[in-house]
Amino acid sequence: MITLLSAPSNLGLRPPERGSVPGAAKAPEALRDAGLFARFVERGASDSGVVLAGRYVDDDDTRPAGRVRNESAMIDHSQRLATRIGAAIDRGEAPLVIGGDCAILLGAGLATARRGGVGLVHIDGHTDFRHPGNSDECASVAGEALAAAVGAHWPSIADIDGLAPYFRSEHTAHIGHRADDEDQDEVRGILGSVAPAADVTSLGAARVGAESAAVAGPAYWLQLDVDVLDPTIMPAVDSPDAGGISAAELTALLRELAPRAIGASITVFDPDLDPDGRYARLLVEVLTAGLGELGTRVRRP
Repeated sequence: MITLLSAPSNLGLRPPERGSVPGAAKAPEALRDAGLFARFVERGASDSGVVLAGRYVDDDDTRPAGRVRNESAMIDHSQRLATRIGAAIDRGEAPLVIGGDCAILLGAGLATARRGGVGLVHIDGHTDFRHPGNSDECASVAGEALAAAVGAHWPSIADIDGLAPYFRSEHTAHIGHRADDEDQDEVRGILGSVAPAADVTSLGAARVGAESAAVAGPAYWLQLDVDVLDPTIMPAVDSPDAGGISAAELTALLRELAPRAIGASITVFDPDLDPDGRYARLLVEVLTAGLGELGTRVRRP
């Protein structure tokens, strides 16, 4: 059975303007208002409540070198989110975590690592592989979450509770980056499978999904950053880039991947960029159609 869990954190994002606060933390309630929770509950899902994050602070003027934005609050939220995700897994449920920014992947990684580990299928319009080894600008975990998840970041976020790597790189599949992603060559040399957005279109969503699932193994976490969609379809994200996939392609990809996923997380939708709610309603249609079979054929660790 699916259980929905809200994780309204924006701690891993850069501020859209100096001193301002990103809107991604509003996503769970915006999607609830658009009918997402009701649609899943009608199908038998439960609602496991919310894991609140600490206050977002634009700490660029005070943050010391070697730390990411809102680091202490992010670690605390990741640990508490991991406890709630883990409890759902232990009950035999498939947690569907509605974020929030991509840094909530840390909480999912902690939860699964505590239980022996699973694979990861990472769907994102970017590789999210900025890290201290390839950039002097590390600060926002939302653009660095995949690197942290496979242990390629500062230990403070990549080795919380001594559990690094949260996901083994050879059992991690990434899908959806654009052709000009600056870190794609590096991830191709590290991860088990890497498929750009163009592959989903040229090879078909079902094939890319099946090949990614084979790499991730018999149980995996499914992470979806909605900026994998083309910005003509989904502009309500912090980093919209041309060359993304269609809503139909994403739905087909999720249908292929969801049954063997032990849980899933949805991130980076920004309701501040969706004043009339049209993009929230689109996501409700994609997620309910694509994730309805979440966890139904997973081999639990």
